[in-house]
Amino acid sequence: MPVTALIADDEAPLREQLRMRLAEAWPELYIVGEAANGMEALALAAKHKPDIAFLDIRMPGMGGIDAARQLYDRCHIVFVTAYDQYALDAFEQGAIDYLLKPVTPARLQTTCERVRKRLTQAPQDIGAQLAELGTLLKQGGAAAKPDYLRWIQAQVGGSLRMVSTREILFFQAEDKYTCVQTATTQLLIRKTLKELADELDPDEFWRIHRSTLVRVDAIAEVTRDLRGRQMLRLRSFAGELEVSRNHAHLFQQM
Repeated sequence: MPVTALIADDEAPLREQLRMRLAEAWPELYIVGEAANGMEALALAAKHKPDIAFLDIRMPGMGGIDAARQLYDRCHIVFVTAYDQYALDAFEQGAIDYLLKPVTPARLQTTCERVRKRLTQAPQDIGAQLAELGTLLKQGGAAAKPDYLRWIQAQVGGSLRMVSTREILFFQAEDKYTCVQTATTQLLIRKTLKELADELDPDEFWRIHRSTLVRVDAIAEVTRDLRGRQMLRLRSFAGELEVSRNHAHLFQQM
């Protein structure tokens, strides 16, 4: 029988990114469904009875910890979270595993190997661990993900257009303006790249050049040109973006 899993995260691009990376790290793993909150995760679990649940901790309505309290005796739990690592380190060797956003291929591979070993055992009683973790986070033992910029306002003619940051592939500085590139259009805004870098989620947008911020999950491929420069190819965009030497560490495997 194939090993099955569900993914719960309130942000669809992050669910898709995790699904894609799981397909690379564990090709035999079958994803039975995706949920946007804890209640949806519980419904999927009741229907499909997955072996593993990948749960975001912070979701609207029912979060990952509350969902895990009802699932831990039925499947193995892996938290996928933006909470600070130091507050979760204590659980790394226990029955709970976790992945920090942005999820790296190496860390995901480690988690997959751990879960494979645990699949030969029955899910453990981790109720006490969940209670401790919930208390720790509520008391501020880990910093919650702050509220980052989610919408960009762009003047188009005589109207104001609202663009979700989830639609944006990259930002690029152009003189006194900043170019906003989506899969279908290009807009100019009067906000500097430095202001955007301070307001955007650093887990979602990386600075790859002094003049460029790129959405991480839009990156399809990293290559080198004839001059040895790292170049990014993005999904839904025909051109390439250069990675400066100062930011080459973001792609250390290249």
